[in-house]
Amino acid sequence: MEKINHSTVTTNGIKMHVASTGSNSAPVILFLHGFPDLWYTWRHQLLHLSALGYRCIAPDLRGFGDTDAPASVSQYTVFHVVGDLVGLLDSLSIGQVFLVGHDWGAMIAWHFCLFRPDRVKALVNMSIALFPRNPVKRPVDKYRELFGDDFYICRFQKNQIVWQEPGEIEEDFAQMETSAIIRRFLTSRNPKPPCIAKEIGFRGLPVIRDMPSWLSDADIDYYASKYDQKGFTGGLNYYRCMNLSWELMAPWDGLQITVPVKFMVGDLDITYNTPGVKEYIHNGGFKKVVPYLQEVVVMAGVAHFLNQEKPDEVSTHIYDFIKKF
Repeated sequence: MEKINHSTVTTNGIKMHVASTGSNSAPVILFLHGFPDLWYTWRHQLLHLSALGYRCIAPDLRGFGDTDAPASVSQYTVFHVVGDLVGLLDSLSIGQVFLVGHDWGAMIAWHFCLFRPDRVKALVNMSIALFPRNPVKRPVDKYRELFGDDFYICRFQKNQIVWQEPGEIEEDFAQMETSAIIRRFLTSRNPKPPCIAKEIGFRGLPVIRDMPSWLSDADIDYYASKYDQKGFTGGLNYYRCMNLSWELMAPWDGLQITVPVKFMVGDLDITYNTPGVKEYIHNGGFKKVVPYLQEVVVMAGVAHFLNQEKPDEVSTHIYDFIKKF
């Protein structure tokens, strides 16, 4: 993509790869990706919104793509990642941004707004709603109670005694071609909470034989080349730090998001079909935590990777919201 520039920025003790496009004097949109993803998930939005007069910046987050991946699992808390992003903005002399997040990028965006609302003009977040912190139950323990040990977040954990060694899930992934793993994740349209028995493994997940029109072999090849280079451990460490981040977040318990917010999700997204989530989003619970929530968009017939599946619609939704500010 010839209009997208690539650079490396030193921030918070790591070197971060950054994709960007648009005028340096234009208002800034900072895009945050999830797992198993890269800056590349925002390729359509970068071009679309820069053409509308914005400076668009999409880094590979810590542990992903061409950004450094610290060896210690404990270096992947929400504090580390938000710190990386604040340092990125400081290094580029950027004061405030419009923030856009998806999946883990959405979770990081929520915490960015909790820690540094002074740096955010408005937020468009996708797929992951913010729930109030449970003061007594750790998040992985909650998921294990709800869905059992085979739930994917539980499968992504590892024995803390051997944190520096490859985890069980890395061994599972190693049984497949990287491209096959990426294809399974990106094309899944099953809205049920994903539970993968150890004896079956991720290789036992169904594969959509015909590639959807919004995803090409070249796209899969790009993802595979970066994950072949870096591996999946950096991204998996975000899940492995969920309980640690929960512990460290205790001083912020009860805080609300104080920036204007638009939330988007596909109605086939597993995150939207988790028991209790729809009711929470639509019946007032979400609004209590995010009082400046102005819009909720549920996209019919759309799965988890909505920004890739419906790139023009998502870009338009982002623009229609942020142009107000």
